[in-house]
Amino acid sequence: MKHKMHLNNGQFILMKKGMKTIELRLNDEKRELLKVNDLIEFTNEKTEETLDTKIVALHKYPNFEELYKHFDKIALGYDKSDLVDPKDMEKYYSLSEQEKYGVVGIEIKLLDIKK
Repeated sequence: MKHKMHLNNGQFILMKKGMKTIELRLNDEKRELLKVNDLIEFTNEKTEETLDTKIVALHKYPNFEELYKHFDKIALGYDKSDLVDPKDMEKYYSLSEQEKYGVVGIEIKLLDIKK
């Protein structure tokens, strides 16, 4: 199955460079449909460029605080000089949403780069 997701420009660039390998999302009804070996087409919200990826693992946790404990900050989309804080994700997903659905780290592998 192929899924489509959008990424902001900065996160898209890190994924394209192969640095960001874990996409962070709420584990809502849409993400519950994801399976290992499914494909995801990520679209850069700024440039409309797309990346084709394959899901290699799904890492489910009750909240981003727990998820962050298990992964390198570069894989999560941070720069090596960045301070890592799971509260950063609250600008996208509230604590009540995290409590309701849980969260998922979608581990991906790049397949193709299209313009």
